Amino acid sequence: MITAILARLESLADEPTAGILQRFFKTGPGEYGEGDRFRGIRVPVLRKLCREFRHAGIETISALLDSPWHEDRLLALLLLIERYRASGEEGREVFYDFYCASTARINNWDLVDLSAPYIVGRHLETRRRSPLYRFVQSPSLWERRIAIVSTFHFIRNNDFADTIALAERLLADPESLLHKATGWMLREVGKRDQPVLEAFLARHATVMPRTALRYAIERFPEEQRQEYLKGG
Repeated sequence: MITAILARLESLADEPTAGILQRFFKTGPGEYGEGDRFRGIRVPVLRKLCREFRHAGIETISALLDSPWHEDRLLALLLLIERYRASGEEGREVFYDFYCASTARINNWDLVDLSAPYIVGRHLETRRRSPLYRFVQSPSLWERRIAIVSTFHFIRNNDFADTIALAERLLADPESLLHKATGWMLREVGKRDQPVLEAFLARHATVMPRTALRYAIERFPEEQRQEYLKGG
């Protein structure tokens, strides 16, 4: 199956789109996506391909995740999500463990954001969430992002405690991509329970990274936003 999938990916490549994606995902020297390579395939096309090959096994998924091409790794994660959803309890444990063992290959923000809530978040919904607290202490930017973005699954179920706790641990994180992710998750909390977000802001707004604060209060009325931004 891997040969057929790779042939389809190669046939769908688009060089002008690849150039746009290379710039968008910051693949230049010293940037967060340094060295990543793009075929130039958009996400909706990859989702369609995922439906076509939805029965791919773990070996095929692993081979795609080993690819230097960004879209191959994204397809691998879409396939992994489908296999996780379609599996029983034992199978889900296998796919979750595989995901957690493969984080070195889940190495850009879109790869994290399109997968972490649907595998890690969903898996830990009824389990101990200590893996998130190990991830949030990782030297890997992407594992720290997995930690906070995985909680999107909990947020959708009006469960905010871990988002708040992890956001507090990321207040001093040096990475802008973590500030954005943290602010995004806090904003999602606020959509469902604004008093929870406001309680967090009452404790931390004056010391939060500016980017995280801006993302968190994005939906607030303008006057209220300005008060927070002024430190009032």
